[in-house]
Amino acid sequence: MFARLLISTFAAALLAPLAVQAQALAGPAPWKEGTHYFLVEPAVPSESDDGKVEVAEVFSYGCPACNFFYPAIDKLRKALPANAVMRYVPASFNANEDWPMFQRAYLAAQALGIADKSHDAMFDAVWKPNAPLATMNPDGRTLKKPLPSLEDAAKWYAEHYGVKAEDFVATANSFAINAKMKRADAFLKATQTESTPTIVVGGKYRFNPNSAGGEDKVVPLTLYLIQLAAGGK
Repeated sequence: MFARLLISTFAAALLAPLAVQAQALAGPAPWKEGTHYFLVEPAVPSESDDGKVEVAEVFSYGCPACNFFYPAIDKLRKALPANAVMRYVPASFNANEDWPMFQRAYLAAQALGIADKSHDAMFDAVWKPNAPLATMNPDGRTLKKPLPSLEDAAKWYAEHYGVKAEDFVATANSFAINAKMKRADAFLKATQTESTPTIVVGGKYRFNPNSAGGEDKVVPLTLYLIQLAAGGK
């Protein structure tokens, strides 16, 4: 009996720092609904079929703020607990800056199984100096004419990820991708997402880096909202 008690006490002492760390990260926290995050009503059903809480980033490769934010999203993805999963939802609402093309390209890459490994590199292909898929002229103020085409994106994916450009274009223009584009647009409408980047947790809570209070607050706020979503609140 004494030995079991001693082991239990020792295990509790080992786990205590982890519990303190989790409490510091996820709650209680100074998060206020309507200020730091916003309720999505009605809640949007998850696409995850394993019961995990879905953490969705609404983004576009053509969005300069998303380009600056993607290292923070990488950090968030690595910090997610076992009961949560990351999802990326490409937006299309800024047609003047080529977002519909980038939406189609991301969904095609996803269908071909190369979206995850090409995701960060695609931002670099749009925003690095002399980027092959840049939407802005070197002056940083004016848009290129013409903007990058789907064929340009297909060529880039073919050069770096081993798919055939013609297969990429065919996939991107398929009925399945058209349907996924409509679902992505519907997700934005249902979650009242009007800017990028935006994070939606469990289909119930929406926030962006500004409402959270800065990029350094994105991880702890997300962990807090995962707890709420998992608890059915």
